[in-house]
Amino acid sequence: MEADESKRDRTPTLADVARQAKVSTATVSRCLNSPDQVVAKTRTKVLEAVRKLGYAPNFNARALAAKRTNTIGAIIPTMENAIFARGLQAFQEELGRNGTTLLVASSSYQSGLEEEQIRTLVSRGADALLLIGYHRDPEIYEFLRRQGVPVVIAWVFDPKAKFPTVGFDNFSAMKALANKVIRLGHRRIGVITGATQDNDRSTERLRGIRSAMTDAGIPEETLSIAETTYGIAEGGIALEHLMSQPSRPSVVMCGNDVLAVGAIAKAKELGIDIPRDLSVTGFDDLEIAKISSPSLTTVHVPHRRMGKEAARMLINMVSKKERQDKILIETSLEMRESLAEYSE
Repeated sequence: MEADESKRDRTPTLADVARQAKVSTATVSRCLNSPDQVVAKTRTKVLEAVRKLGYAPNFNARALAAKRTNTIGAIIPTMENAIFARGLQAFQEELGRNGTTLLVASSSYQSGLEEEQIRTLVSRGADALLLIGYHRDPEIYEFLRRQGVPVVIAWVFDPKAKFPTVGFDNFSAMKALANKVIRLGHRRIGVITGATQDNDRSTERLRGIRSAMTDAGIPEETLSIAETTYGIAEGGIALEHLMSQPSRPSVVMCGNDVLAVGAIAKAKELGIDIPRDLSVTGFDDLEIAKISSPSLTTVHVPHRRMGKEAARMLINMVSKKERQDKILIETSLEMRESLAEYSE
């Protein structure tokens, strides 16, 4: 009786799973570590035995033996809206297909907090990290180099950067949209942007607008800028500020779709017709861009492809396989109802 109870209380082992599934321990191990290498019928038997016995692999022991934890960390600026959700979902799916677990942290756009999170993820054994944007203290990059932790930078692209990158050119993408805005006759441009300090995505998008204006001979002093935090309500407040200026813009270009939707909602409250009285554009092409009323002209970013490619690059870096160091993700313009031609 006591022996039976002791057996029931004992933590199940790999050998127990093998006996239950009537396969070898090597097959069980392969099924758990490389499921794509095991036929479906055998994999089903093994996973059923794992479930029935309540078996949990000893990842600590495995990590010590392999000098890897099969975990990859990602630090994103925010979880409060959908800006990073689609890319991160694809990133996690690709990691999962390769037996790798994702650990996620949010820095709230605070560089000090991000540095703390980087050190914490490394101390917890993350094999590699996904980071958003290049801009951070060089000391943190040196820390990662000394620790031997591979890093991929996403949501930006600079062919001259020292770090492996999967991303898009924020400057060129926003300049292309600004060029379209200007060709439609707009000369008084307003911008609602996230904070530009320590944020190279916002900085580059704003630089793209300025560059398009310079090329078109539009004086920079006609550009009105409202800097704010990301959120629908914040986009509305910024829109109200811009429209209270003595020289009101004919178009408001927003740093992302979340701000743009907030701006459109506030414009309706103020009795401003979009796009008859004011055009509004966004950036990202989130789902809300399509269902906004009017639908939102924006820059389409292939977030899922970016996330998938970033995961593949990091997996290859951890496995020391041959890889590309730079992958440029092309963006495109999505012309919808919120942008119209303008004439004085």
